[in-house]
Amino acid sequence: MGELLLHTVRAFLVGGALCICAQLLIDLTALTPARILVVFEVAGVALGALGIFEPLLEFAGAGVGVPLLGFGGVIARGVREAVDEQGLLGVMTGPLSAAAGGTTAALVFGYLVCLLFRAKPKSQT
Repeated sequence: MGELLLHTVRAFLVGGALCICAQLLIDLTALTPARILVVFEVAGVALGALGIFEPLLEFAGAGVGVPLLGFGGVIARGVREAVDEQGLLGVMTGPLSAAAGGTTAALVFGYLVCLLFRAKPKSQT
């Protein structure tokens, strides 16, 4: 029970720190939310390429693996593994195969939500 609590606290603290970073970027910069998401994904790829993402994932678990930073880390790991197996061609195929499950789920669920709900444009203020 104590180890589960420790993992939960780590995930909460690291995930919360990432949320604070995102909120600061929203509040203190002119970056759009879409650009901030790209910043987090690129940061995950960079951390994965530098070999920092995996130890961070072991330490914080879902606090790092679930946010967009985790998607970038998955892409970096996929590229690294595919390059080891296929050479330079792995640069193109690695991210696609590593992230296929998550991307497919996002597309399918997004499509289902579009079928079930009617989007309304935001009012201009």
